[in-house]
Amino acid sequence: MSLPGVAPERLRALRQMKFVATGLLIAAAVLFVVSRVVGHGHGAWGFVEAATEAAMVGGLADWFAVTALFRYPMGIPIPHTAIIPRKKDQIGASLGVFVQQNFLTAKVVGERIRSAEIPRRVGDWLVDPGHARRLVEEGAAALQGTATVMSDEEIRSAVAAFAEARLRDIQAAPVVARVIDIVVEGGQHQAALTAGLRGLMRFLNDNRPALRQRLAEESPEWVPEWVDDRVFLKLFTGLQNYLADIVSDEDHDFRLQFDKRLRAYASSLRTDPAAIARLEAAKQQLLDHPAVRTWLGSLWFPLKQALLEAAADPDSELRVTAEGVVVRIGESLRSDPATQYKVDGWLQSAVTHLLARYGDDIAELISTTVARWDTKETSRRIELQVGRDLQFIRVNGTVVGALVGVLLYTVGRLL
Repeated sequence: MSLPGVAPERLRALRQMKFVATGLLIAAAVLFVVSRVVGHGHGAWGFVEAATEAAMVGGLADWFAVTALFRYPMGIPIPHTAIIPRKKDQIGASLGVFVQQNFLTAKVVGERIRSAEIPRRVGDWLVDPGHARRLVEEGAAALQGTATVMSDEEIRSAVAAFAEARLRDIQAAPVVARVIDIVVEGGQHQAALTAGLRGLMRFLNDNRPALRQRLAEESPEWVPEWVDDRVFLKLFTGLQNYLADIVSDEDHDFRLQFDKRLRAYASSLRTDPAAIARLEAAKQQLLDHPAVRTWLGSLWFPLKQALLEAAADPDSELRVTAEGVVVRIGESLRSDPATQYKVDGWLQSAVTHLLARYGDDIAELISTTVARWDTKETSRRIELQVGRDLQFIRVNGTVVGALVGVLLYTVGRLL
């Protein structure tokens, strides 16, 4: 497996440092030869000879040590050399474990998350109306793209199943009781009663001949027709007048009784197990009706069309509202310490979960990636990364060796 390219600057820097380190070693060797040939170790030449001899020893030793990390010195397979090529897989495994145990920990990552102030930074970005608009545009595009690949039949079935399950789980009694309370408090029940009574009066008027015919059919044959006419007129007029009185009188006893009974029913839906059970049974029976199931399944298509149209229109109420929500979220993330604390907590919990669940996988990813690298190429790349600094070891070994050689020679002369 080939590795990414390395900047030419690193290669030039490595070559320069190798040239410097090797040059110092060669210079020490040349001076050593000169001191031996010219000075024979007498006088000041003795110090030069001692310094250069020790410099060569130090420089060669450090050259051997640095070279042994990456390859066999002079190609000779000396034991415990070419460490990186021979131990590449072990190094990769150790590196994975090291990263996992020292970097991929809840404490380290949690401290980094807190210090990064992610909620504030995200808030700063979101409060910009342009950024909010862009985010909503991307979401709208994603929604439209998702809608094109979704199976309408599967979604329809899923929507129907979800709606039916939610409706079956919801307790109907508290909901109906609350709706009745709202209707009664607003007086809408009386308005609905008025509309219903007026509709009943119109129905009676429209069907007056049929009702008269029905009375004639139910009346005994021996009763004269004129008697039926008077009885029907009396009953019909009385009923219409009674309905008209209810419609026109807001304080009619019928209205008061209607209000009282409606409030009592709402109360029973909160306290009477039998009333609650009857309403729940009626709800379940209604949901079992095929027409209701068909209607629940048809909810998806108008909902989908409405969403797509709103998502495509930049000026739609949905898009405008979404942009406002994004900006408000950004303001909260930017300036509310409580919100920032909560988001930081969520992030840390999520990261802790991910590390606990996938930390071993990350370590394995590092080790297997290193294992796939070519041995020679890996060694060369690592040398390019750190080799320049390692060449300073050779330079220091040569210089320190020379100093130690002079020191030892001086002590020897004094003794």
